[in-house]
Amino acid sequence: MILGSCRIVLYLPGVHSLKEKRSIVKSVLGRLRSRFNISAAEVDAQDIHQRAVIGIACVSSSFDYARGQLEAVVKWVEEQRPDAPILDYEIELL
Repeated sequence: MILGSCRIVLYLPGVHSLKEKRSIVKSVLGRLRSRFNISAAEVDAQDIHQRAVIGIACVSSSFDYARGQLEAVVKWVEEQRPDAPILDYEIELL
């Protein structure tokens, strides 16, 4: 069993309230969960308006599949959410 995790740091320019941030983050999380077979949640920086840290986890029987799935998640966020550019991300497989 392979466990894959990914931590994505998003920059949210123009966000001036936690309500605005929550709207964007909930949208991203919901779409990721429905499009990919993954678990996702906001894991850090909950009180910072212009930054969101999203944690993603997946389970697979293959290192290649787990890595590919997490890389596809990162690519999807980059392509589909230009309003929330990725500042940093890291993928870890166990």
